[in-house]
Amino acid sequence: MQNTSLQYDSVVSKCRELFQHKMNDYGSAWRILRLPSLTDQIFIKAQRIRGLQQNAEQKVEEGEIPEFIGIINYCIMALIQQENGVAEQPDFSAEKALKHYDKHVKITKELMENKNHDYGEAWREMRVSSLTDLILQKLLRVKQIENNQGKTKVSEGIDANYQDMVNYAIFALILLNFHES
Repeated sequence: MQNTSLQYDSVVSKCRELFQHKMNDYGSAWRILRLPSLTDQIFIKAQRIRGLQQNAEQKVEEGEIPEFIGIINYCIMALIQQENGVAEQPDFSAEKALKHYDKHVKITKELMENKNHDYGEAWREMRVSSLTDLILQKLLRVKQIENNQGKTKVSEGIDANYQDMVNYAIFALILLNFHES
């Protein structure tokens, strides 16, 4: 599991670096996005990955890796929005956004470590395409929960689904050897 922790941190570091660069380019314009809009952005990324995995022809040169990175960063943004609410105007400095980013990554990694212990790193034997399907399933669950105004009777909430999607995307990037690049 120590190897997993290091690989996880390597992937997160690269995702965080891109998030930071985008904060420098665009500021916190993403703060105006409501949760369903973020969910839809994640859905677009996951659908594109599935298309890349299924289609023989690819018309845009970007592959799966940038899309998985996007899923991770959009999920972290969604967790931040869920905690802080939606802003009418960009209101986070880069420093404040990164502080929230790090907080949610820490919580999500702790969840991964607990589940990874219990499941015995079963994800290492999975196909990247299966992780993509699990992300899409989680997205459909989130959309249903959003349609139910965030209420569930017996299921985990939206935040747990976003956290699982982050972890599945990180696992996919580890399996794609992104942590070594």
